[in-house]
Amino acid sequence: MHNQKFSKRVIATEFNKKLQDLRKAKGLTQEELAEVLFVSRTAISKWESGRGYPNIDSLKALAKFFDITVDDLLSGDELLIVAEEDNKQKETHFRDQVFGLLDFSMALFFFLPLFRQKAEGIIQGASLLSLTGISFWLKAVYLIVVVGLIVWGVVTLALQNYQHPFWIRNKYVISLVLNAVGAFLFIIGLQPYAAAFLFTYLFIKMSILIKKR
Repeated sequence: MHNQKFSKRVIATEFNKKLQDLRKAKGLTQEELAEVLFVSRTAISKWESGRGYPNIDSLKALAKFFDITVDDLLSGDELLIVAEEDNKQKETHFRDQVFGLLDFSMALFFFLPLFRQKAEGIIQGASLLSLTGISFWLKAVYLIVVVGLIVWGVVTLALQNYQHPFWIRNKYVISLVLNAVGAFLFIIGLQPYAAAFLFTYLFIKMSILIKKR
């Protein structure tokens, strides 16, 4: 009965105030509630200060923990905001995964015969590691660009939940720049297959970003 009365009292307030009241009624600190929900204390602080909302999974966990419904926590408008943010987050994760996997797959250049080299007057295919017949510096630049893309792919996959403004603004830009530089270098280095490979990836990335808009 006490929980029912308390639930009715907090329903009329905004989400951040509801969460504060519910937490304090349980006698919990922000750190303790964060441990229960498997989130950071910063996330709890952000929600209680009105600077953001939990995602759908965290909302369900909150409702279950406090023995109320999601509707008790959020108004209709707030629920729409959460649903929209949740969809945006899923779309961002999808883009991060595609960009990350495409960039990481540049490791194939080390093994597939995508580079042309001339041996005894015959044009042959070679992987980047076995490529000969070009200057040391040109091959070094090829390696730097390819390794750069691979590393950036790993970083993109690892930091899917990182929310720093610089990272959010530039993670796709850096991937596109590395991709375009690599394609340009392969063109001037007369490596059409490798260039076509990168141009295909560049097209896929651009298509995904255009759909985002």
